[in-house]
Order: sequence, then C-alpha cells, then structure tokens
Amino acid sequence: MKRFVVIGLGNFGFSVAKALCERGHDVIAVDLNENLIDRVAPFLTQAVVGDGADFDTLERISAREADAGIISTGDDITASILATMALHDLKIKDIYVKVVSNDHARVMDRIGVTDIVFPERDSAISLATRITGSALLNYVKLGKGFSIQEMGVPDSWLGKSIKELKLRQEYDITIVAVHDILTDKIIASPDPDNFLKDTDTLLVAGEDDTLNRVAKIS
Repeated sequence: MKRFVVIGLGNFGFSVAKALCERGHDVIAVDLNENLIDRVAPFLTQAVVGDGADFDTLERISAREADAGIISTGDDITASILATMALHDLKIKDIYVKVVSNDHARVMDRIGVTDIVFPERDSAISLATRITGSALLNYVKLGKGFSIQEMGVPDSWLGKSIKELKLRQEYDITIVAVHDILTDKIIASPDPDNFLKDTDTLLVAGEDDTLNRVAKIS
C-alpha cells in the first residue's frame, strides 16, 4: 500500500483520489472548497479543507509521508506552481500535475515534476490515433513519445510465432500481452513460441512513431 496526497478536487482530482483509494491505497485530499471535501470524504482515508499550496498545511496532514503527490488545481496555474514547490520542499519524490495549457505544461516542466497530465489533449490524441490507424484499437500514453497500443494482428503475421516475427530486432517494440477476443482471455508476457490467430489483438509497447508504422502493416 502506498500513500498519496491529492491537491485539488475538481473532476480530475476527485476521480484520481477515488480510484487510488479503491485500489487499497492511503489517500489524503486537500481543497479549499468545503463542498468538494464533503463529496470525496466518504471515499478517502482523509479529506481536509485547506490550502494545498501551503507548506504548513501539508506538513500538518502528514503529506511528507506520501509516496507521491497529484496536483489538480484547475485553471489556477499559480496555485499549481506553489503546490508543486511545497511538495518539493516536503521532499516528495514523485509529483504528477494536471495542466490546462501548453504554457502551463512548459512551466511545470521547468520546475521539475515526474509527469505532466493534459487530459483534454491526451484524449484527443488517443482518439485521433485510433481513428486514423488501420489496425489500431486502443492507445495508452506512458510517457513522452512512448505508449502501449492495442492493435489487430496484420494478415502477414497470422500463423507466425512471436519469436519468428523478431519484433524487438526489427521494430524495437514489445508485445506485452495477447488478447483473444473470442474467449476474452488476456495472456500477459505471452509465450514467444505461440502462433498468432485472427481472433487475437496485441498490446504492444514502444515509441509512438514506430507503433504507428507497425499499425499500418497489412
């Protein structure tokens, strides 16, 4: 079990805090809006009305003991910056920040955070990637220029084993799981000697540019 501190309880912050708690983690949430705190309190370990950008407030609720911090302060970029600085001062190693614009993202990148979350942009990219890729079924961003994508098996790969395709050598990508849509069975770390079928989809990890090229293989 890990401990997380979530600063800001709009739709994004609320959803993240609730999901983390449902997965058995210790979650502390902070927001100035008492109504938002009342909404989330039943789901979390601790929910506090307070300024998440204030060092003393975070110290008082034992935020220093958190494994990671998630900042979601809406359009208030100043609050986002100050909250990040406060978490840095508390020596919290991993800090994730929801941003609302490219300028906001650039500022947070300069300050130094573990990752920047841009929900609207990421959702748009995911949709655009899915509807323009000939074999692409799903898309999950893992980092800058890197993702896991679910794709159908190209016709030229059918009946061949994962080992035979030499995907790591040829494309520098990795099949992390095979999903048999007929039985709805997912096999993680599949046997490289298994042969691919037309009822399979592949969860493939790699650089976006490479995966987009692979998705166009017929």
